[in-house]
Amino acid sequence: MNKTVKRILIVIGAVVVLLALVMGGFMLKMKSEMKQMKVIETGEVVHNVYTIRDSFVNMFLIKDSDKFVAIDAGNDAAVILEGLKKLSIDPGKVTAVFLTHSDGDHVGALKLFPTARVYLSMDEEQMINGTKTKLLFFHNKLDRKEYTLLNDHQIVQVGNVTIHAIMTPGHTTGSMSYLVNDSCLFVGDAFGLKNGKLDRPNKFFSADMKTAIQSFHKINELPHAKYIFTAHTGFSNDYKSAVNTRLE
Repeated sequence: MNKTVKRILIVIGAVVVLLALVMGGFMLKMKSEMKQMKVIETGEVVHNVYTIRDSFVNMFLIKDSDKFVAIDAGNDAAVILEGLKKLSIDPGKVTAVFLTHSDGDHVGALKLFPTARVYLSMDEEQMINGTKTKLLFFHNKLDRKEYTLLNDHQIVQVGNVTIHAIMTPGHTTGSMSYLVNDSCLFVGDAFGLKNGKLDRPNKFFSADMKTAIQSFHKINELPHAKYIFTAHTGFSNDYKSAVNTRLE
């Protein structure tokens, strides 16, 4: 083996070791951040709003007679199915799934709702079509080829449920919050809750903190909102108090 080959192998080995160290550090940090998340136990949170706890994330379901509208779709299909059984909810009764964004822990159980119409923001599509990567060369995926794209402030009627879509980018390029029936605000990962106050999204997992803070001004003056639901940090039944804060 000549010196050139040896040098190449040494460089390759060093790169592999460096990548392993970086990925190892990333995984440790990720686990540390996830342990700090405070999610809601599976059950009815407020009247006609249900949640399923999937380890470190919550998905939500809004009841409309005998049908349901879902906000996000959890991380693990098996866990979500078990939660649906616990709540006596037939997956076939879920008629629509509104995705706050396309990260894996929000789309994992989409296959449980094959007849439901899936919605996400226009700007989030680049996260799943390969235009924009999530991490290095990885991009998000949906277990669904057909979906409906939403514009900022678009209003969708599903049965008796009215959904007002509000662009709140920052966590991802196309993060979207949903004001349901003018009273329940679902923000996904766009924001968190800390000591009863709306807080910035988790910095480690978010793409653009400056944009995320700017998005706060789009959801802090909703005149009829009563509740705020987050994906990883619980909910507040006092919207006015929760948004009475300053994000920096």
